[in-house]
Amino acid sequence: MKKVILFANPNRDEGLSCLQKVKEIAEQTGLMVQVLDGLCVDAPSAPDAGLAVTFGGDGAILRAARVLCRTGVPILGVNLGHKGFMAELEPGELELVREAFQGSFAVEERMMADVAVYRDGQALFRDFALNEAVAAGLNRVVGISVYGDGRRIMSFDGDGVIVSTPTGSTAYSLSAGGPIVEPTAKSLVVTPVCPHILAARSYVLSPERTVTVELRALEGKRAYLSVDGGEGVELDARDRVEVKKSELVTRLARVTKRSFYEKVAAKLGDRL
Repeated sequence: MKKVILFANPNRDEGLSCLQKVKEIAEQTGLMVQVLDGLCVDAPSAPDAGLAVTFGGDGAILRAARVLCRTGVPILGVNLGHKGFMAELEPGELELVREAFQGSFAVEERMMADVAVYRDGQALFRDFALNEAVAAGLNRVVGISVYGDGRRIMSFDGDGVIVSTPTGSTAYSLSAGGPIVEPTAKSLVVTPVCPHILAARSYVLSPERTVTVELRALEGKRAYLSVDGGEGVELDARDRVEVKKSELVTRLARVTKRSFYEKVAAKLGDRL
């Protein structure tokens, strides 16, 4: 490894103190350092880097993943947020980045999803997600139908529906009552948001499935699609949202021995 990327996040890293500490360790290790704006998803990527470090919560990693998923550069997250399921290190563990900068880390690949909106057979919007795609009414209950490979899974009136990756199963999907899925698994998780029927429940689907979401008879109600918490794209009743497994992956660097199960217990309040 000759070069590392540090994604600056002044909103979470007060005075950029954590970034400066990690930068010093990188320079002591003899590495070139490139500092990018971690709040800008359009920051230029650096495929020649051996590792990238983010500072903040899972949102910081989501933004970095959008920049780096096509390059193969692993991401090491330093948690300065609330939950930080994807982050590897806490602020008191910064010295462990020295091991990573010396090449001593494991890489964990996370599945991503391709998201598209079609209207009258034409693609209006394309994106990719590390966490989830959400189709929902704008402060109104809407009619929703969900299909897997063209076969109906569920239809209901409710606030919306989440189609998540295993990584996203501990994000919005979890708060809506969805299952916790091991993040290295390959699957798509469909979770209704506040459905008005008891029969609408979460489904964990094979990664080969294409999930289609249609909004029924909006009748003047507004609806939107949001990908990984990004700015919403307005939908109408003619639109078809498709979500499927992507060829892209996010690569996360691991330097501790903490398991996913330990993270879940710690961050969700298991004190047994």
